[in-house]
Amino acid sequence: MQNIKVVAFDCDGVMFDTAEVNKAYYNSLLGRFGRPLMTESQFNFVHMHTVDESVAYLFDEQGLEEVHAFRKSMDYQPFLKYMRIEPYLKPLLRRLRPRYKTAIATNRTDTMDFVLTAYDLTPLFDLVITARDVSNPKPHPEPLNKISAHFNCAPDDMIYIGDSELDQIAAQAAGVRFIAYNNRSLQADYHITVLDEVETILAL
Repeated sequence: MQNIKVVAFDCDGVMFDTAEVNKAYYNSLLGRFGRPLMTESQFNFVHMHTVDESVAYLFDEQGLEEVHAFRKSMDYQPFLKYMRIEPYLKPLLRRLRPRYKTAIATNRTDTMDFVLTAYDLTPLFDLVITARDVSNPKPHPEPLNKISAHFNCAPDDMIYIGDSELDQIAAQAAGVRFIAYNNRSLQADYHITVLDEVETILAL
């Protein structure tokens, strides 16, 4: 791990426990259009995928334009109370910098900047790649490839911390070493249960 130059993070399920906020957000959207609450399988889908993919999955093709228009008018502020920041995130980021570049590769879109600002995380990341910054979101490797290209580093010079199968697939396709967070079912170079274990992996 001596050659590592970039440490990249997924957002949902890694930087934050977002189970409750995702349930609240999408159930609010479903309720607005008279739909029942999400099932477990629907929740598992929206936890990993982009908002466009999630809305298409939850709603019929007919009327998607109206759903998206309403979604974009929704204030995300009331949903922040449902987010739980990983307690070791900020200390880890401060330990990593400036020795390592820090980045995010997430399938979030227009809420990511708001979340980073609300939790005072913007200064702790050198690069943020969301689904709106790429043509192909995860599980495609493009988000991770874009990070490698930005920092002019080889894929083997980066590690990616994720918690889902989409993260695993993206990391494998990009040739990036993968740290699985709280998910022993994933194929990974390392498995961790708390973020400060990254310090041990990197021998900080």
